Amino acid sequence: MNDILDLHTHTTASGHAYNTLYEMVRSASEKGVALLGVTDHAPRIPGACHPFHFINFKVVPRTLFGVRLLLGCELNIIDYNGNIDLEPRYQRGLDFAIASIHEPCFTCGTIAENTAAYLGAMKNPLVQIIGHPDDGRFPADYETLVCGAKEHHVLLEINNSSFSPGCNRKNSRENAISMLEYCRKYQVPVILDSDAHCEVDVGNHRYAHSLLEEIGFPEELVVNNSLEKAARFLPTLQKHLALGGAGND
Repeated sequence: MNDILDLHTHTTASGHAYNTLYEMVRSASEKGVALLGVTDHAPRIPGACHPFHFINFKVVPRTLFGVRLLLGCELNIIDYNGNIDLEPRYQRGLDFAIASIHEPCFTCGTIAENTAAYLGAMKNPLVQIIGHPDDGRFPADYETLVCGAKEHHVLLEINNSSFSPGCNRKNSRENAISMLEYCRKYQVPVILDSDAHCEVDVGNHRYAHSLLEEIGFPEELVVNNSLEKAARFLPTLQKHLALGGAGND
């Protein structure tokens, strides 16, 4: 599959990543990534940047080193209603947002409660992607999750980092397969992301690709091979393509 985008990456602004914005984009350019999303952590993650970081994105060019750039945020889901941790006054500058459950910011509940948290986040118009829903530390009902993503027109993420050696997420492979089978059943698209915290991992989806190949997941349900497919879920990207001409299909 021709994989041309990576929308979940982190810079030094996240507090525990190791490269600057320009270093990450330059790495994307060297690897042939056409669209890069930078999604530094929202404030509740220990060491994350001040919310002011997210209100001045207007000063950053949206094309660097030949790469289209979207500047967003990885929001923390903080309760079973799906509320997130970035106040509305800091949201206006975001090109898009990922909503994820992280251990320091969320108390694991029952399967029903965790699922409700994801569904609540999906209802937020700020959110276009649910990050690493495979994490077994927060068990969820994947059929309900997939149906919710279809209803609310949100992408579910296949997070390459979840399958890498040493990752502390639990049962990610088994959970991702379960989720993907429901995505196949209900025809719900997914997105592959690196979750890169270092430039070497920008565009690295090799574990995710291997998993999709293993189960024969249909390529037409993966948005990574087309800017136009991704733009159906990302209003800001739709505007970029309209202003800048057609993307890769």
